[in-house]
Amino acid sequence: MTANQRAVLASIEQLYADMGQNTYGEGITQTEHGVQCAELARRAGENPALITAALLHDIGHLLEQVSAEHGNFRHDQVGAEYLLPLFGPEVAEPVRLHAQAKRYLCTVEEGYLACLSEASVFSLKHQGGMMTDAEVASFRQEPHFEAALKLRRWDDEGKDPELASLPFSRYGEFMQAALIHDC
Repeated sequence: MTANQRAVLASIEQLYADMGQNTYGEGITQTEHGVQCAELARRAGENPALITAALLHDIGHLLEQVSAEHGNFRHDQVGAEYLLPLFGPEVAEPVRLHAQAKRYLCTVEEGYLACLSEASVFSLKHQGGMMTDAEVASFRQEPHFEAALKLRRWDDEGKDPELASLPFSRYGEFMQAALIHDC
C-alpha cells in the first residue's frame, strides 16, 4: 500500500471518528449504521468493493451536512463524488444509487414503503418520492442496479443495536482492497 493510499484510509477513518457520532433521526450513529451495513454485506459473501460501499454509503452526511436532524438529502451524490476517484465505480455507483433504489423499491415492491423507518420516509419526499414508469425503466438499466438494491436492503436492515459494537477498523482490509491503486 502506498503512502497516499494509507493517507486516504486514515482520512476516512478520521472523518468517521470526528463526525460518525451523528444520528440523523435513526437512533444509531452514522458509524454504527455503516459498520452494520458492511457486516451484513460481509456475511452475504460480497466482494471488498460492495462491502466498502455498504460501509461508506452515507459518507455524504459527514462531508456536507445540511440538517442536524436529517443530514444531507443529497448525501448519495456527495458521497459518490467523493468516493469515485478513490475507489472507482464499483464503490461509488452503488452509493450514488442507494437513495434511488429506495424510490424504486417503494414504487415496485408492495409493502416496502410501510417497512421504512420514519427518517427514511421523511427523506424519501426530499429525494424525489415515488418513481414514474420511465424512471423505473431507466433505473433498471443502470449498470450497478443489482448492487444498489443490495445496498439499499442492508441500509434498511443496518439499524440493529446488536451489530453496533463492531469497530469501524474491522473493515479497513476491505477498504484497502477496494482502493484504486493510483489514488
